[in-house]
Amino acid sequence: MSLLAVERIKLFSVRSTWWCMLLAVALPVGLAALVAGYADRLDVRSTQAGYQFGMMVVLVLATLSITTEYRFSTIRATFLAVPNRIAALTAKTGLIAALAFVLGEAVSFGSWAIAKVMRPEAALPLGDAETMRMVAGVGVVFAISAVLGVAVGALLRQTAGAVALLLVWSLLLEQLTMLIPNIGPDINNWMPFVAGDFFLTGGGPLSNPGAPYGPWGALAYFAAVTLGVWLVAAFVVRKRDA
Repeated sequence: MSLLAVERIKLFSVRSTWWCMLLAVALPVGLAALVAGYADRLDVRSTQAGYQFGMMVVLVLATLSITTEYRFSTIRATFLAVPNRIAALTAKTGLIAALAFVLGEAVSFGSWAIAKVMRPEAALPLGDAETMRMVAGVGVVFAISAVLGVAVGALLRQTAGAVALLLVWSLLLEQLTMLIPNIGPDINNWMPFVAGDFFLTGGGPLSNPGAPYGPWGALAYFAAVTLGVWLVAAFVVRKRDA
C-alpha cells in the first residue's frame, strides 16, 4: 500500500496528469455531443465514436508517468527506496491502469448520457450484452492501453520517442497494413489496437469482417500482447542501470 501511496502522490502532484485527465474525458464526450447534434441516425455505437481520442490521451498520460521519472532522474531515488524494481513498476502500472479504467468509464457513460440528453427520442438502450460491452468495455480497453503505455515508456525512457511510437503505431501503421497485397487484411486483424477496437465495436471500419476471433477473444489477444510487452519492459528495467 505504501508503494501505491507514493506513486499516487507522484502522479497527482504534476499538472500534466490533470490536463490529460481533463482532455481524455472532454474530447470524446464533446465529440459525442456533436454526433448527437448532427447525426441523422443515432445508436449506442455512434455515441462511442470518440473513445479513441480519449485513449490516445491515456497513452500519453501513461507514458509520461514513467518517462518523466527518467528525464528528471527521480527514478533513481525510487529504486534506492525500493530495491525491488519490479514491485515499483507494478505499483505504478496498477495505479495508472486503475486511473485509466475510471477515465474510460467516465468517457463511455458520459458520451452515452450526453447523447441521451440531447436526443431523448433516440433508441439508446443498454439492456443487452452487446451494447453494454460497447460502453462498459471502454474502461477495460483504456486500462490495457495504459499498461502498454507504461511498458513502452519504460523501454524507451524518452517521452518524445515513446509517445510518437505509440501514436503513430495505433493511428497510422496498423491501418497501413491493410495496403499490403493479399495478406493485408489478415495481418491487420492481428494488430493489437485493431483487436481492442474489435472488442468494443465487433469490427472497426478498416478491419476485416472475417476476423479469426470474437469480441472477447480480441480482448484476450490485446491483453496478451500488452502483458508480453510489459514483461519485456520489467526485465529490462530490472537489468538496466537507472
